[in-house]
Amino acid sequence: MDDWNGSTTPPRTGINRVIPPLVYRHLRFCGSAALAGGGVAAAVGFICLAYVGYAWAAFFLVLAALAFAGGFWYLATARSSSLRA
Repeated sequence: MDDWNGSTTPPRTGINRVIPPLVYRHLRFCGSAALAGGGVAAAVGFICLAYVGYAWAAFFLVLAALAFAGGFWYLATARSSSLRA
């Protein structure tokens, strides 16, 4: 089980072990989906802000910030792992 044969998730080190194996196999798609979801959450947050729903706006804007952070992290991980290969 020490050798990676290509049929499983490639070996990972450091903080990348936190990413689930299924997501790690499809980092570009999951990163793009997280960015799209963050955009939707930000739009809903701004709509709530326009209608003076401050608590809901804060919730959706924080959710959007977390989704953007995760999406950019996934894309950065995908870019760095493709440079190593």
